[in-house]
Amino acid sequence: MKSFWLVSTDHLEKQLWFRDEEDFKVGMNLVAVQAHIGTAVVLSFILMSNHVHFVLKGSRNEALAFITGYKKRYSQYYGNKYGIKELLRRNNVDLQFIPLSDEAPEWAIAYVLMNCVAANICSHPSQYSWGAGNLFFNAAKPIGKPLGSMSARALKRLLHSDCSTLPREWLISEAGYILPGSYVDIKTVEACYRSAKRMNYFLSNSSKAKKRIEAADEHLPAFRDQTILTALPDLCQSLFGKPSFSALPEKDRTELVRQIRFRFSANVNQVARVCGISYEEAAKRMDSV
Repeated sequence: MKSFWLVSTDHLEKQLWFRDEEDFKVGMNLVAVQAHIGTAVVLSFILMSNHVHFVLKGSRNEALAFITGYKKRYSQYYGNKYGIKELLRRNNVDLQFIPLSDEAPEWAIAYVLMNCVAANICSHPSQYSWGAGNLFFNAAKPIGKPLGSMSARALKRLLHSDCSTLPREWLISEAGYILPGSYVDIKTVEACYRSAKRMNYFLSNSSKAKKRIEAADEHLPAFRDQTILTALPDLCQSLFGKPSFSALPEKDRTELVRQIRFRFSANVNQVARVCGISYEEAAKRMDSV
């Protein structure tokens, strides 16, 4: 019998995996590519700004090959777009074996799906586009066109990968990414939970849900990283006449941190990510304003 694995990458501190919507779309399509060419089966996943999570079915080597291949493909895309090579080479990966007893698969899948809720991006994983949150116990028919309706050139351009052997019946959304329902093993996940009500119980009581509840009175980000990142050049230009955070003199960097904090209700982790600085530097600048 194949084993279940929780596969997670470390949170990048100074960089983002996905800086804009196009990055997320590419990330989604490369999950599909890796799911097709690899032997590990995708049960669930989520793409967050600075890390990713998967629940996979297969051997340990198959799970490791999946995340290694995914990181390599996405790093190539990222390097070509932003000129930053080997972004993910030192982004460590954690593989945790998931036993089939003690409801461990249910808790692991819920943990993954609830990342977006814990991050205050949405109130339920079904509302988050960049993952598998809306697949399970969903009677709605997926809306998309089959890959077979696209030319090989268009498909290669879309996937940033030469993968002409993808199943022609797989569906692509209007937004431009392959729908996860084409390759995620929905039946296995639904068999684990047995009912939508039981799945909602695990979602509501997962460690990520508890984190969101415990932090209800604390300061949580009000804007997504990508929103702030998009606004940052204009903010630097309008306030200081400079194109970016890195171009600012020392005194203006602290003032920009203050502006980000109050304009976007950003916390120290978010400031560090969007400015590309360490947590320690972000905290020091925030403490001085």
